[in-house]
Amino acid sequence: MKSFNQNVWRLLSLSLALLVTVSFTSCDDDDDDMVPEPDDIVDVLEDDSNFSILSAAIDVADLDGALSGTGPFTVFAPTNGAFGDFIADNNITSEALLGNSDLADILSYHVVSNRVMAADVSAGSVTSLTGDPFFVSIDPDGGVWINGNTQVTATDKMASNGVIHTLDYVITAPTMSIAEIAVGNTTASTPEFTQLVSALSRAGLVDAVSGGFDDNLTVFAPTDAAFEALYDALGVNGVEDIELELLTDVLLYHVVPTRAFSQDLRDEASLPTLLEDENLTVDLPGLMINESNLVPSMLNIHATNGVIHVIDQVLLPE
Repeated sequence: MKSFNQNVWRLLSLSLALLVTVSFTSCDDDDDDMVPEPDDIVDVLEDDSNFSILSAAIDVADLDGALSGTGPFTVFAPTNGAFGDFIADNNITSEALLGNSDLADILSYHVVSNRVMAADVSAGSVTSLTGDPFFVSIDPDGGVWINGNTQVTATDKMASNGVIHTLDYVITAPTMSIAEIAVGNTTASTPEFTQLVSALSRAGLVDAVSGGFDDNLTVFAPTDAAFEALYDALGVNGVEDIELELLTDVLLYHVVPTRAFSQDLRDEASLPTLLEDENLTVDLPGLMINESNLVPSMLNIHATNGVIHVIDQVLLPE
């Protein structure tokens, strides 16, 4: 009888152990089923109140499907404050922005294929989803900038299909060349570059500062007042009175054959110019190029073929 009872208890114990094991295994399976999938880029932006305008714009532009896809993507995301500044600077309303026929392209310009973490970001050209490049600069303090006027303020916000970096402004692709920007300013309400355009025309250099994204130039553009000071110093009435070879050399001395935003400049750097064997010297503490002051409010004027920095004196080669 004792042997029988022992066998019964052993059988019951084994059955209970099996039941407990099955129960725990079942719970583990249920827990696995309950683990939520990581949020994609669209979900991450929607869940962050700082990006409510961007989320609304993505929805209006019908990009939510694409940005919920496999990717991976890198999104440079303007905050609500960034959109507010952009709207104010361009004298438009948020309704006008969301109703812009180019909204999808504006937003796609902020997106890059592949996942690019902050540690992998380097200075140079980056191709956006629109096919147009934007340009990354790293300032002397390590700050990351795009197109010279927009700073990356936070990085590596992760999503299941990519990563998000935060911007303090909206980036847009330039649509005019350096020459077109200069000519356009000659008829502005407060005209500028009238003398520079006249000088470029007389020297036959307008085409040299025209072009697209493959033509990387930096032009240090003297103001009209700077040219007037030069005329006084030379005792002439205008560009027509300056000897053509000298005028050409002076203009070439203002052009650097690379796209250098202000954040790319380094103190005491020597910048080669289009005038052979003649360089410019950078003085960052003084915000100067050679003896000429850079105009802080007129730096990083972005063009398809480069960037314009305005200076207050005409640079003269030795």
